Amino acid sequence: MSIIHSPQSLEQTNIEWFIEAIKEYNPAANLAPIYESYSFSKMKHEGQFRKSGDPYFIHCMGTARNLIEWRMDVDTIAAGFLHDVLEDTDTIPEELREKFGEEITHIVEGVSKISLLPFRGIESQAENFRKMILAMSKDIRVTLIKLADRLHNMRTLEYLPHRSQLRIAGETLDIYGPLAQRLGMAEVSAELQDISFKYLNKEIHQELEERVEKEIKDRGKYIENLSQVIAETLKQSGLNCKVKGRRKSLYSIYQKMQSRDIPFEDIHDLFAFRVLVDTVGDCYAGLGMIHSRWKPVPGKIKDYIATPKTNGYQSLHTTVIGPGGKPLEIQIRTQEMHEVAEHGIAAHWRYKEGSTASAEDARFLWLRRIVEDMQELKNPRHFMESVKLELFPEEVYVFTPKGEVKGLPKGATPIDFAYSIHTEVGHQCIGAKVNGATVPLKEELKSGDIVEIITRSGSNPSRDWLRFAKSSRARGKIRHWIREAEREESIQLGQDLLEGEIQERRLDINMKKLLKSDELLEAANELNLTSIDDLLAHLGYGKVSAPHVINLIAPESIEKPAAKPAQSDKTLRQKLKGSVKVGGLGQQFIRFAKCCNPIPGDEIVGYITRGRGVTVHRANCPEISGDTERIIQTQWEDEKESVYTVEISIESDDRKGMLAEVTAAIAKESVNIESGNISTADAKAATSFTVQVNDLDHLSRLMDSISKIKGIKKVERKN
Repeated sequence: MSIIHSPQSLEQTNIEWFIEAIKEYNPAANLAPIYESYSFSKMKHEGQFRKSGDPYFIHCMGTARNLIEWRMDVDTIAAGFLHDVLEDTDTIPEELREKFGEEITHIVEGVSKISLLPFRGIESQAENFRKMILAMSKDIRVTLIKLADRLHNMRTLEYLPHRSQLRIAGETLDIYGPLAQRLGMAEVSAELQDISFKYLNKEIHQELEERVEKEIKDRGKYIENLSQVIAETLKQSGLNCKVKGRRKSLYSIYQKMQSRDIPFEDIHDLFAFRVLVDTVGDCYAGLGMIHSRWKPVPGKIKDYIATPKTNGYQSLHTTVIGPGGKPLEIQIRTQEMHEVAEHGIAAHWRYKEGSTASAEDARFLWLRRIVEDMQELKNPRHFMESVKLELFPEEVYVFTPKGEVKGLPKGATPIDFAYSIHTEVGHQCIGAKVNGATVPLKEELKSGDIVEIITRSGSNPSRDWLRFAKSSRARGKIRHWIREAEREESIQLGQDLLEGEIQERRLDINMKKLLKSDELLEAANELNLTSIDDLLAHLGYGKVSAPHVINLIAPESIEKPAAKPAQSDKTLRQKLKGSVKVGGLGQQFIRFAKCCNPIPGDEIVGYITRGRGVTVHRANCPEISGDTERIIQTQWEDEKESVYTVEISIESDDRKGMLAEVTAAIAKESVNIESGNISTADAKAATSFTVQVNDLDHLSRLMDSISKIKGIKKVERKN
């Protein structure tokens, strides 16, 4: 069945077309909801028009026709007609429920909620993805209607203002294209991506389209002839088959050019050949016949029939050296596999009334993983990382010792494999064997590997695992364990902060009694916390300050600060020397980070470190970026002068006496050198020194003195 996509042909389409189209693939369907939803939606949208000038109901028909093309059930198509009535008309859910029942109303409400989500900003994106994923996990038909809706909107995007085109195309490329791909709907995903590409990169898209069209014109006869040769090769051995050469999508070609940094001329697989046969046995027989005629390219044979992709995709892939020494990419599959490859979950649909596809379905394990992550990942950046890992899977397929297949992200390690088996297996993992040989836990797995996990009761995850764990499940479980394990330490740290504040104010408060008092519980409740332990944990994590808590339980101890004359930033910075102040935390709990070596004058923050109190970092240190839950406000304290370790790097000419002049400049600024290193090449020298300075001004003077030496090219503070 061929669907005509233009709005003009849609306007000429009537209810009878929809009825006949549904009967083609679902003859026993109860068609009453189709008649009723068509009439109701048309009546409700009467007088409304789209930017194109067409009646708004055209869009509802376009959405429903996409769903019919995917062979969807009656309730879903009816909801497709109705998908905008709650959002764009005066219809209320009760009216829908009375006329169409709970099932259709439930789907329409789900689509309406997704339609209202603006995906802008990381926090907004994370929250809106949570809502979308929840809607999907309850009934996948909600997402299928949204994809049908978005597909029709993208086909008519030309009528919108330029800014709207860019926003919608970007959103489609980031969210709906990958979502369709993850659901196995390759045809829909490719069209969404190509249209988005057209609006986001018009010049590149147009140039690429012209060049590909020229290739089609130049090689059209060659492709047609080669399709016949492949078909004849298979038919000579008694296989019934259909062979078709197809052009790859423009966006996939563009992606390959970008990822490999190669020009269009070096793309040799613009076209691929698809072979459809009757049975699975015919697929393997056909592969053998093709390899007997043309030499296969090593490493380019992939069996997705024996090990399907997680979205249900099955096919045999091979690349052979064809006529003229050019590579030919060939896919072999059955007709049923082809339907799944093109339409994904929609092709799996069960047409009996009242059926649904939920997250319990094996094809939605990835969706269930995201739902689990929603419960554990509160940080929006971590959650979005989890979503993107699930939406953009480049997978490897590995085996348990018993032969069970596990699909993992590309670059996955034994840690990812362990968590794919069970959370406790991951937590207690201490080693792994791959193909019988012991390997490090950070070893990258390859398709076909047999992986065995070694566990030990009482072992726990390491924070270092986050550096090489790739799957969203593993990363989420590791983060969750670390957060829970650190809670007790955060409670202890919170007590220390509270006690330090009490001592600093010289208050007559017994700490043991305070920790069991109603006053502290009332303070916790005032901060929307349910227990004293929650309050102490929040103190330890830096979400609540100790002075604020003491102000709540002992307001009479609040001192009014004396007025001080305003000082310039420079004057203030010159005075900021000595140690740091983290609430009332004792100096024994405070350490300076070696990764960024903060010194007085730097903007700093405290970072709560497991088992080690607070580590002071420069505020822009990459080691703590994104982990906002463990940041605590910290400031330099006016005290006696101290020295701090800093590393500087120097690029200079390699000339006689240069090192002596540099060390003399360092000594002139009363700076002690802890260590140094120098390397030379091509008349250039690279030198690094670890030095001790008093503060940021001291460091600036030192670097300024060195930079004035003849032949010095660059002086930088490392990290």
